[in-house]
Amino acid sequence: MRFELTKEYLEELNAAVKNNAEARVAEMIDGLHAVDIAEILDEQSTEEAKAFYFLLPNELGADALIELDEDVRERFLKEISSEEIAEKIIDNLDTDDAADLIGELPEDKQDEVISHIEDIEHASDIIDLLHYDEDSAGGLMAKELVKVYLDWDVATCIKEIRSQAEDVEKMYTVYVVDDNNILQGRVSLKKLLLSPDKKKVKEIYNEEVRLVKVDAEKEEVAEIMEKYDLVSIPVIDEIGRLLGRITIDDVVDVIKEEADKDYQMASGISENVESSDSAWILTRARLPWLLIGLLGGILGAQVIEAYEGQIKIHPETAFFIPLIAAMAGNVGVQSSAIVVQGLANKSLGLDGLWVKLFKELLVGLINGLVLGTLIFFYNFFFSDSLTLSIVVSTSLVAVIIFAAIFGTLVPLMLNKYKIDPALATGPFITTVNDVFGLFLYLMIGYLMY
Repeated sequence: MRFELTKEYLEELNAAVKNNAEARVAEMIDGLHAVDIAEILDEQSTEEAKAFYFLLPNELGADALIELDEDVRERFLKEISSEEIAEKIIDNLDTDDAADLIGELPEDKQDEVISHIEDIEHASDIIDLLHYDEDSAGGLMAKELVKVYLDWDVATCIKEIRSQAEDVEKMYTVYVVDDNNILQGRVSLKKLLLSPDKKKVKEIYNEEVRLVKVDAEKEEVAEIMEKYDLVSIPVIDEIGRLLGRITIDDVVDVIKEEADKDYQMASGISENVESSDSAWILTRARLPWLLIGLLGGILGAQVIEAYEGQIKIHPETAFFIPLIAAMAGNVGVQSSAIVVQGLANKSLGLDGLWVKLFKELLVGLINGLVLGTLIFFYNFFFSDSLTLSIVVSTSLVAVIIFAAIFGTLVPLMLNKYKIDPALATGPFITTVNDVFGLFLYLMIGYLMY
């Protein structure tokens, strides 16, 4: 059943928290997921959230905190002491989530929190993870996993798996390593349960295993897991030693972040921002592309000024300037969006580049002819100038073809030079196509009148 947070529920819960009615709070949150608890914390004031949080079971509270937006979590953590963070939160999180949370704290507070972690091995794993770039496989991985050794027999494996699984929330795979902790493969639980107790792991394990190196970029990890439908993937170092694993929930977060970033780029926002960010940060993210739009507008005005004499003689040509500019921008964005999507999901290979270019040329030609014909008949019946009809329809065909080709080439070129092609779906394409579309329209008009 889906949880829906209402004003009445929140008021009743806050009243119970204020009266320190633990039994009532426990009753009201019974069956709620960590995401639901995060939704409640997000709607409470800082004082209410803090009081409520300390009435939650430790594990549920820690998981809920991870589900909060980063800025909300940052404000919340400022109100909690380092010792409380260590005991109430960090001790109840997997190493990857714990490292992410500690990494958000100021450096002086990071040291304080780590010093209060009682489990030395847990603290050591977290410190190790903090050294990795957050955008790498090392920054995504968790240390918790289940592994067995090649020379172990099945009976020993099952005994050890029971012990190791206590620290692993979800066990997807049992990894096989040698005496030097170098990853050799994997073995399924079914295989272990159906094999004789004396059977050695090296006789039943599977050598085939998808893996990533610790310095691999997080986008590469996401691509591999998506391509092979993996729910977890092991992480190794330069010599093949097993360091940790990355699970599907972390990769979903990466995919979401990339989608958000691409959407913002396509909208003309140059950096990752949230609606809750300061006015200065939001302005800084938006202004660069607005300046490009301003420059495009100035160039467009210069093009129109260059043909001012022609427009004075044939003022009717000015009526269709918005139409030409709008169609050029729309077609360019459509073409670039399809190419960017193909590059992102790897469906557009190197062999398909010229095929794609030719296809977009053909699509642009067909669309141009259809739309050009429609605008020709409109002008033919509703205007007194046959020349105007020919100029507008011919220009529209030319502009659409150019915009389709340009919208295809730009993301391909950006991708070739390792620049995020999502930049090509935003104001850049629209601005360039607007300016060049105006130039083509007025030039064709100049030649035909």
